[in-house]
Amino acid sequence: MRTSKTQQDKTRRLLLRVAVDLMSRQGFDGTTMKEIARAAELGDATIYKYFPSKEKLVLAYFEQQAGDAIALMQKTRGQQDFSLQERLQLLLDSLLELLLADREFVAIAHRLIQGAPLLLLSQDLPGKAKLRQAFVEMLEQAEVSAEIAPCGFKNSLAGLMADAVYGLVAYWLRDDSEEFGNTHQLVDLSLGVLVLALQSGLINKLLDLGGFVLRSQLARLLQHGPGGGLLELLTLTKRGLSAGVAAR
Repeated sequence: MRTSKTQQDKTRRLLLRVAVDLMSRQGFDGTTMKEIARAAELGDATIYKYFPSKEKLVLAYFEQQAGDAIALMQKTRGQQDFSLQERLQLLLDSLLELLLADREFVAIAHRLIQGAPLLLLSQDLPGKAKLRQAFVEMLEQAEVSAEIAPCGFKNSLAGLMADAVYGLVAYWLRDDSEEFGNTHQLVDLSLGVLVLALQSGLINKLLDLGGFVLRSQLARLLQHGPGGGLLELLTLTKRGLSAGVAAR
């Protein structure tokens, strides 16, 4: 009997939830696909119809959470009237809120992705396509409303922003400040710098260089976790851009 798309999605979510719970307690290596299937009360072979391996299952978790975070953002009343920075902030806050309940599992998943450096540089990061599309739509709305200067690289920029989300998660996982205060400060400063650069038109000139730096250095820089001068650098950059925009 053929299952409906709704039932398939329900089963997929069930398997992911069970996997998250088991791996959080037993670790990635200590959990088998058979255990996950049986804990979900499914046949041993059924799980492979949805996820061909444990690695694919873990990556699918990020795909699901990215989609759910976007859905949460879109359901927020009045969000269409938010500024670009407020909408970006809402999406990132929604994502981190979803990940918080599964933080131990997210750390396991992050280590798995770190162990596959080619994946970090590819277009196949789970959830990247969904995040990129959401960012493109936000940029287009801000451009139409004249909130930002015309940007000829919206797709490329949105791709870099989606990549940066993974850097943010890595930072958050290492953040031991009270209520993740450093992470919230990082998000606020980063988005402030980005929006100011877009408003000034500077982003068009720096995007190619910024993309190279982000892709080649972001993972290495974020391995040091909160601190390391990153917040101070963003603060100074934001001040400089604010002065430039005010002088226009």
